[in-house]
Amino acid sequence: MSLLKSLKPNFFHAEIPSKPMGKYAHFLTVRITESYPLFQTDGELNKARVTAGVIEKSMISRLAMFKRKQSTPERLAGRELLRNYGLMTAEECEYNENFAKNNPDCIIYGFAIGDAGSEKSKVVVDTAFSITAFDESHETFTLNAPYESGTMSKQGSVTSRINQQDHIRPQVFFPSIVTLKDPTEATFLYVMNNILRTRHYGAQTTRTGRVRNEMIGVIFADGEIVSNLRWTQKIYDLMISQGQINPPDPLQEDEVMTSAQAAISELLTEESIVHTDFLGEALAPLLTEVKALTATEEGMTALLRAADQDAKAYYNKYVKKPESKNKKASEAN
Repeated sequence: MSLLKSLKPNFFHAEIPSKPMGKYAHFLTVRITESYPLFQTDGELNKARVTAGVIEKSMISRLAMFKRKQSTPERLAGRELLRNYGLMTAEECEYNENFAKNNPDCIIYGFAIGDAGSEKSKVVVDTAFSITAFDESHETFTLNAPYESGTMSKQGSVTSRINQQDHIRPQVFFPSIVTLKDPTEATFLYVMNNILRTRHYGAQTTRTGRVRNEMIGVIFADGEIVSNLRWTQKIYDLMISQGQINPPDPLQEDEVMTSAQAAISELLTEESIVHTDFLGEALAPLLTEVKALTATEEGMTALLRAADQDAKAYYNKYVKKPESKNKKASEAN
């Protein structure tokens, strides 16, 4: 039974195929920092030296949000839901240690277990870049670890537990395209829900790292579309031409969303693929329907069970190793 009325069935496969079939669902997302997250490697914030825009050719350093910094929290959000609704247990499937191989997380996001097998991820996420420059998007904080008294000294000795750390500022925007290859309706909803409900990214996610995902569009196509970097550069061009980038002031969210939609619409005209776009008002019915579905236990249960059925059907058909004849014979005896 179909869970969505706002999308035509031809956007989806009836079952997860074993080989690429040329159906792509692209989730156009703008990730907005709402606290002071850390996207870092080896103790330093990740950044890249790139051209500011497509037209604006000056060089700037941008903050970088690597692909695993995006996909891992979303994947973990889905695993949490599967456990909560009784479709997976922590004992049978442990992330990065003991994959069960037969649930939506393993089949959609992939797994690798050495000689025991692997499954390629059907979710493609690339590095996302901040619209604004690195120098305008981060701050350096001095961190300390006080004693229980609330002070930094004890019995006349001052603690050395003081450190400095760069943090990303609030209201820094990372345009990001998440691509799902060969979706069924259930896997499409599973990935979309994971994006919408994930709230923390980067290091120290229990204390900081608050990020909100705003989905501005969904593109169905027969191939991959523009990169995160080019989309970001195009947004920068539009905003700088309208005088909307004024450091050190943060960007205004409504202006970012308007420019992001205009930028992707313009860039898609340059793509040599067949695509159907749900942007702006065209996206509203889909978002409303998905949010209504995932706002109730009944709807969430239906979504997760449908995704689980698709995953187990794929596992039994393409992943599960057939039992040996000797084992079948011994069981028969």
